[in-house]
This record gives sequence, structure tokens and C-alpha cells, in this order.
Amino acid sequence: MKKKSLGLNAFLNSIRSILNLIFPLITFPYVSRVLSVNGMGIYNFSNIYVNYFLLIAGLGVATYAVREGAKYRDNKKKISEFASQVFTINIYSTVVAYVLLLGSLLVFKNLNNYISCTLIFGLQIIFTTIGTEWIYTIYEDYSYITIRSIVFKIFSIILLFILVRKPEDYLWYAAITVFASVGSNILNYIHAKSFCDIRLVKDANWQYHLKPILMIFASSVAVTLYVSSDTTILGLLKNDYAVGIYGVSVKIYQMAEGVLSALLTVAIPRLAMLLGQRRLKEYNNVLSGVIGTLSILVLPASVGLIMLSEDVVLIIAGHKYLPSVNSLRIITWAIIFSIFAWIFSDCVLIPAKREGKLLRNTIITGITNVVLNFILIPFMSYDGTSLSTVIAEFMVMVMNGWACWDIIKPVILSKNNFKNIISSIIGCIGIVVVCLLCAWSWEALVLRMVFSVIFSVIVYGAILVLLRNEIAMSYIAKIKEIIKSKK
Repeated sequence: MKKKSLGLNAFLNSIRSILNLIFPLITFPYVSRVLSVNGMGIYNFSNIYVNYFLLIAGLGVATYAVREGAKYRDNKKKISEFASQVFTINIYSTVVAYVLLLGSLLVFKNLNNYISCTLIFGLQIIFTTIGTEWIYTIYEDYSYITIRSIVFKIFSIILLFILVRKPEDYLWYAAITVFASVGSNILNYIHAKSFCDIRLVKDANWQYHLKPILMIFASSVAVTLYVSSDTTILGLLKNDYAVGIYGVSVKIYQMAEGVLSALLTVAIPRLAMLLGQRRLKEYNNVLSGVIGTLSILVLPASVGLIMLSEDVVLIIAGHKYLPSVNSLRIITWAIIFSIFAWIFSDCVLIPAKREGKLLRNTIITGITNVVLNFILIPFMSYDGTSLSTVIAEFMVMVMNGWACWDIIKPVILSKNNFKNIISSIIGCIGIVVVCLLCAWSWEALVLRMVFSVIFSVIVYGAILVLLRNEIAMSYIAKIKEIIKSKK
């Protein structure tokens, strides 16, 4: 097989990530203004509800297939046999997922209001299975995936502006969402045959495949338990309006977290390699750089979003979603905890082969989050849901940190790291002052927002330089080197 360029794959994957970020930035402000809050609530609840059954249908097959299938990819006979077995298992799990989904809609009468929207989102289950996207990951065919994503998202945006025109059009929005995410999956299945022959088989070799698949599935369930349960419980205990309001907070929170977490992704392979080779000194230096860099970015971004929550909601969603401002202010704190929890899990625990401890921490956090939602939502509604997310993310951060304390202790307790975090906190105080002054100085929403961001960046950067923040100074040195090299 022709060897793929890692640089090209990284570039194409970056385009996909940016595209996935830009798509909601274009569509969400539009639909949040066109659709009613109740319509958005039905959409959000149905989407999250179907995700549970997507998880059952997926069964951890995609992750397992990529991990195991890579070693067969140069042998078409073996990869075809492997892919057919895994695909057959995936079809069985898909049937089970549909039986459970349809059964739940018949049994739980309080879901009657969501049946139409849920059935539309339910189409994702079979199309995700048929799509066999894990084949393209095994063969590193990112060009096909990227081009497909661009084409279908452009079509989806066009359809959105044509079909979603009034508050009752949330079913069209659901259908367009499904089209954008899995519309090309029939083509995927046909195109995958250029790599291997995929078909249903009688002997799927269950004994060999099932145990590792279920281990991965258990981890996925644990993560979903505390990522998606909040919206579901809110919908069951409150109403569509509450889900719609909370959905705006979550969407903004996820977009901010997505931008920041993308910075972490590039460091994970390097850290895994260094720890795997026991090059601990180099590993500690890189990990210290990651923690320091994210500290000077995550803290000010979170503080800035808290200060500008009302303006952000008005720009992205409009006046009718203003009740989500307090919920957004609460859940924004979860960004800080989730980013550092991810550092401890993906940069330390997984490379150190401590997946068991990570699974335990995730399960404990998931159960705690569900319990907190049932306690807080009756009294605080969507604000309680946000608070439970913050507590859950804080818990998993502490537990993950404790599970790898013997590895991260030299980094966390280093004098330079402590100094960097303190300077970042002082810089955040500067951001608070700037945002308050801008709020008093400008009445125009856009001007207030623009000047708040610009002056906050200037003041924050100046404070880091004055306090000789090591990370900030290193970036200034690199910029000076680049300028000198171009002269």
C-alpha cells in the first residue's frame, strides 16, 4: 500500500476540525433566532436521546477496528475477513439499538412529544453503521473524508436557509443535521470496497472480538454518562423550554472548549512516545510546556467568557435566550477543569497504561453527575445542570490528577509552573477590570464586545510580560527569531 504523508494527513485532519467548528458558528445563530425555544428544546432532547442508542449500536467497534485492523491493511484477504466479522457484529448491535429505541418510545408515554424528531435522528444509527468510517481511518484516507465533509456541510447550509424559515421547522433542522453528519454513508460503504470486501458473515468470531470491544464500550458508556445525561434528565424533570435554554449554554461552552482542546491534541502523540520510551526528563519538559501554555490560555479565555456571557448570548442566540446567561457563566468554569482532566488522562494516564484507573474515575464521576442532576435540577433547573457539570469535571480532574500524581508531581510543584499560573491569575484580574470598564464605556453591543476582547488581550499580555511569565517570554523570543531570520 502506498504510504500516506503524515504532514498531508495532519493538514487534512485540521481542515476537518476547523470545518466542524465553523459549521455550528454559521448555523446555530440562525436557527436559534428562527426556531422557538421549545422547538430547540425538542431538537436538543431528541438528539441527545438518540445518542445513547448510537452508543449501543457503535459498541466500541470503530475504536477496536482501527486498533486491530491496521495490522491487516496490507493483506486484502485478511482485512476483508476481519472487516466482515466486525461489520457483522456492528449490524447485530445496531438491531439491538433499534429494538431498545422503539421499545422506549412505546413504553415511556412522556416521550410522545419527541417521537417524530427522535425517529429522524434515529436514521443516524443505521447510516453510521453502514458508513464504516473506520475503514478510511485504517487506510488513512483523510482526503476522501475531508472532501466528503466539505461537500455535505455546504449542501446542508444551503438546505438550512431554504427549509428552516419558521419556529415550527425544527423537524427540518433535525433532518438536515442527519444529512450533514451521515448523508454520505451509503457512498462510504460502496467506496470502502476499493480497500476490502465487506459483507455479512455467519461466523463473526465473537469469542475473539467481543471482550476487547466491550471494554472499549464500557469506557464510552462511562464518558457519555456524565457528558450527555444532564440534558436528558433536564428534559425529563423540566420541559422543552428548559432544555432549549440550557442547549445554548452548552453549545457556546462546547465551542469554546473545542478551540482550546484542539491545542492539546498535537502534543498527545509526542508525550505518549516520550513516556513509552522512558525519556522522563524530556517528557517532563514537554508536559510542563503543555500545562504552562494551556494555563495562560484557558484561564483568561474562561474568565473572558464569564465576563462577556450576556454579549455572547445576544450575538450568537438573540434576546429570547438571555435566561441562559447565568447557566453559561456557571458552566464556563467546567472548561478549566475539563481541559486539565484531559491533560491528565490523555497525556499521562493512557500513555502510562493506566486505562483501568481512568475508567474507574470516569464511572464514579458519571454516577455522581447523574445523582447531582436529580438533586439540583428540581431546585435550580438549567442552572443546576450547569453546576452539576462543573462539579463533575472538577471531580474527574482531581481524581485523574491523583491517579498519576507520582508522574506529574515534579511538573505541578515546580517553581516555574507555579509562577506561571500565579502570573496568569493576576492577568485575569486585569481582564475583569477591562471588561467592566468597556461595559461602562460603550452601549453598542458589537463595539463593547470588540473593544473588550482587544483591550483584554493587550492588558493580559502586558501583565504576563511584566511578571516575566516563562511561557509568554519564550513565545516572544520565538517571534523575535522569526523576524530576524526574515531580515
